[in-house]
Amino acid sequence: MRAMKLILAPMEGLADFWVRQTLTDHGDYDWCVSEFVRVSGELLPPRVFYRWCPELRQGARTRSGTPVHLQLLGSDPVCVAENAVRAVSLGAPAIDLNFGCPAKTVNRHRGGAVLLDEPALVHRVTRAVRDAVPTTIPVSVKMRLGNEDDGLATENAQAVEAAGAAWLTVHGRTKRQGYRPPAYWDRIGLLREAVSLPVIANGEIWRPQDALRCQQESGCRDLMLGRGAVADPLLVDRLRGRQAGDWTSVLPVLVQFVDDVDGSGTDAQVAGRIKQWLSYLRRRWPEAGVLLEQIKRFTVPGQIRVVLEQARQAA
Repeated sequence: MRAMKLILAPMEGLADFWVRQTLTDHGDYDWCVSEFVRVSGELLPPRVFYRWCPELRQGARTRSGTPVHLQLLGSDPVCVAENAVRAVSLGAPAIDLNFGCPAKTVNRHRGGAVLLDEPALVHRVTRAVRDAVPTTIPVSVKMRLGNEDDGLATENAQAVEAAGAAWLTVHGRTKRQGYRPPAYWDRIGLLREAVSLPVIANGEIWRPQDALRCQQESGCRDLMLGRGAVADPLLVDRLRGRQAGDWTSVLPVLVQFVDDVDGSGTDAQVAGRIKQWLSYLRRRWPEAGVLLEQIKRFTVPGQIRVVLEQARQAA
């Protein structure tokens, strides 16, 4: 049996270049997907692609060599296709199409999960991109079970398949369900049975036992990890059956992130990013909550690093 594929999910405002770099440094991912590049009626200049996917400047790979697929979000088939061609010209090794974003601002402008109310449009966008880029470039789709409900889930999955997508990733909730547990892995399984293209399961995978249940209920071997990967940078190793370590193994990951991200924005912005990650880590590691309490009023990354380094030495 082939090895399970593990993919780092695109997460707007969370899994940016710096987080992708850190997580793939310490986790054996098959590939990761960029935050979405929003397409709204024009051919975007290269600088926009580089902004959301800086890895394009380094062969579309993270520092560890993990491939980065570029994600596009839009509803105009011609415009999305033109931007896909540009992304490929800049080095994108694969194009992923976003039909899952639940953000209200995106949905109001006919982007993301709201398009799941229009399976014919999902097909046209996917087909246009598939026809526009070279056949050697995979085109994939990420979707939710639906917008308000999952009544069109099968129709959307079949539309994606008919359009020539290489694989389909399904987040096991509708837009209305947001990120509230549970994720309906069994409904992903129904979609997997309705199509012949590979299906990757996503949603609510925080621990190895979640991954196993997801595989059992969905029938999908391959998994995309999102917030669970941020909450536990060692999750991939656990899923690979390796000795993953404890909090003392997480601290160096966090210190490395601080070193990398320092200088990428204002001190306040960088401090906010560090606190954001500690906030996610609290779900898996109580020690992260203690650190967050210690640094919550700090606005200088160097101050935060001192506290983290002291914690590492004391661990």
